[in-house]
Amino acid sequence: MNVQATAPIADPTGIAPPPVPRSLSETGLNAVMMRDILLKTMFRTNVEQVSDLCKLIALPLVLTQELIDQCRGQRMVEATGTLHATSSNEMGYRLTDSGKARALDALAQSEYYGALPVPLEMYRAQVKAQSIRNIQLTRQQLLKGMGHLILPPDLIDNLGPAVSSGRSILMYGPPGNGKSSISNGIRDALGDKIYVPRAIEYSGQVITVYDPIVHTAAPVPMDDPNALRRTGFRFDTRYVYCDRPTVITGGELTLDMLDLKYNATARTYTASLQLKASGGVFIVDDLGRQAEPPQKLVNRWIVPLEESRDILALQSGEKFTVPFDTLVIFSTNFHPNEIFDGAALRRIFFKIKIDGPNQENFLKIFALVARKKKMPLNETALLHLLKVKYPTINNNFANYQPVFLIDQMIAICEFEGIPYQMTPDLIDRAWANMFVKDEKIAK
Repeated sequence: MNVQATAPIADPTGIAPPPVPRSLSETGLNAVMMRDILLKTMFRTNVEQVSDLCKLIALPLVLTQELIDQCRGQRMVEATGTLHATSSNEMGYRLTDSGKARALDALAQSEYYGALPVPLEMYRAQVKAQSIRNIQLTRQQLLKGMGHLILPPDLIDNLGPAVSSGRSILMYGPPGNGKSSISNGIRDALGDKIYVPRAIEYSGQVITVYDPIVHTAAPVPMDDPNALRRTGFRFDTRYVYCDRPTVITGGELTLDMLDLKYNATARTYTASLQLKASGGVFIVDDLGRQAEPPQKLVNRWIVPLEESRDILALQSGEKFTVPFDTLVIFSTNFHPNEIFDGAALRRIFFKIKIDGPNQENFLKIFALVARKKKMPLNETALLHLLKVKYPTINNNFANYQPVFLIDQMIAICEFEGIPYQMTPDLIDRAWANMFVKDEKIAK
């Protein structure tokens, strides 16, 4: 099948956009699927004008008109004349009885309507063009993404190559030291845009991919009307121009979330979490807290991590491969040797320990948080914290503690009706809420 299309013009991020199809054959879809989706869309939305229909099915206006003309030739669509002679000269169209019958029959097979899907093979080419492994992240970009965090220099040294490689990362260490914040900082550092298909097609089945909860649509660059030259930035609108996606899961992650989701009532498929994350970041937070053992979860990722492809299955049992182009970040409070065997650890490309801050960095974090929350610093109170309280826990500093302690003192001040202040007594009261005394409770 001929799937060539208009030569793309690079977008401002440097990624070649998916080309706009110049003919119906260049969509890569068969005529029956396109016809049925058009009929279902007209049936479900009652939209009659071509200018509106082309937006719904995500085809250029001229190709939408050609598709309607084909349906007219099959006596499934008929012209109604202009809808409002005073406001529009555009021809209106509606389904004939034969068209309604065909739409109902098609809906019985699949409730999917709206944007035409992108064939899986065409999607593979776009994934390759915008691969996360093509990103060359600089130290400055990573530092900017982490700008709100105080991190030891060697951590950036380790994170930089890990992120730029687009390979899997395991971050481990004591709780409360910013593993989740670092993961989010990595996401923010990426910064560029990609094209996410509204849906893809495989073996006649439509799988919806674009998800407004996961994907953030970005403004489409517009030409400057005063510019001497126009960039002509256009792309196949079966895709959505988006920030690189981020999927974050925690203790709720189960193995079935990594498979296609089939709606038996609507007879439609929804993409798995990792397919939605293509071209972006998949963060598995709190690894070890899931119902599934960590080893079992990582075993599910062995083929994707090693071969950059994932294996999915249709309801019929037919299996097929999709691109796996995702930076996977595992974050855990457990030591890796406690939750993985050697084979699993070999497949996770980078292992980075995230420790608590030293005293110097702890004080920097404390001062920044205090300034942000308008809590005046007090030298006597800080010395009490460092010389009296922290020795009781062997000076184990953690990144979460400044926020916790200052928020506690703020809550006390507001309750007592006094100005924000930091005193040894308030430090003691805040400290008492940070830990639970180890004691036996009578039942």
